[in-house]
Amino acid sequence: MTKRDLVVRISNETGLVQQDVLKVIQKTLDYISESLTKRETVELRNFGVFEVKTRKARIGRNPNAPEEDVPIPPRAVVKFKPGKEMREAVMKSGRSVEADGEETSETAEG
Repeated sequence: MTKRDLVVRISNETGLVQQDVLKVIQKTLDYISESLTKRETVELRNFGVFEVKTRKARIGRNPNAPEEDVPIPPRAVVKFKPGKEMREAVMKSGRSVEADGEETSETAEG
């Protein structure tokens, strides 16, 4: 689902003009990004929590020259933890896919 898909769907369901819906969605995303930039946690009840964590420095390997160590500096990354309702809904939908006999990401990879 894209931002455009959200705009169209919300506009159709609420009767609001798509431009107004786009402005609200964009402002929401801007404020979330702004908060994360300040390293603030963003908690959206029944949806999930966004937070910034710092990955510690480590030593990596250059696959083209495996004998060389490559220092990887620490860096900030955004983590998302889904809320209880979302997690349960996704797990429930995952079970129904498995029941239909389709491949899941776990069976497809391994």
